[in-house]
Amino acid sequence: MNIFTNEALIKRNTRIAQIASLAGLVVLIGGMVVSFTRQELVNVAFIALLVGFVLSQIGIYFTNRWGRRPRPDELLNSALKGLDGKYSIYHYQTPVSHLLVGPAGIWILMARHQRGLITFEKGRWRQRGGGPLQAYLRLFAQEGLGRPDLEMLNEIETLQKFLNKKLPEGDLPAVQAALIFTHPNVEVRISEDEVPTAPTMVLAELKDFIRKNAKNKNLSQTKAAEIQQALSDGQAA
Repeated sequence: MNIFTNEALIKRNTRIAQIASLAGLVVLIGGMVVSFTRQELVNVAFIALLVGFVLSQIGIYFTNRWGRRPRPDELLNSALKGLDGKYSIYHYQTPVSHLLVGPAGIWILMARHQRGLITFEKGRWRQRGGGPLQAYLRLFAQEGLGRPDLEMLNEIETLQKFLNKKLPEGDLPAVQAALIFTHPNVEVRISEDEVPTAPTMVLAELKDFIRKNAKNKNLSQTKAAEIQQALSDGQAA
């Protein structure tokens, strides 16, 4: 498998993660100290706590994507190790974070690092269980699950527009998306009567999923090579 990674972006965003996390911690501590020692400055303390919380959330966002090792791109590379040279994966090289192109088709790989139980019910993914500790982690140390379905629709549309500029009009195969949970302590549970908006799986299932899709000949070798060439032109591996 050919791997293309925007190392400059990773380096920059790792630095942002470090600065935002440290600044958020300092401001939060400062706000707490003021609230306990200078009660007449309660408004200042409130603003400090609010700013500190926002900074900490920015730090969490950037840390989850670029500051934590192994990073999402490293986890996906490891999970897909063994795919042959007909496949290329692009990390932070296109409008979407992780894009796989090969015989299985064009796949946006949406990596999520939530832990615990992930369910899909009534058209929505939800993170359940964990008690007070899990609630604390979701607030201060872990991103919320959000709405992956809406993100997928937006990313598919954005990528299609991006690829249309690089390939002849009307010559673009369907873009698909899959939701991948990368945390080692995650369980994905989908009832038999539910159909997720997109394929949903844990990291260990990803390679088999891609290989099964390749058997359907979703993308010819010629077309895959054409798309890979268009994406790789001017990019460093």
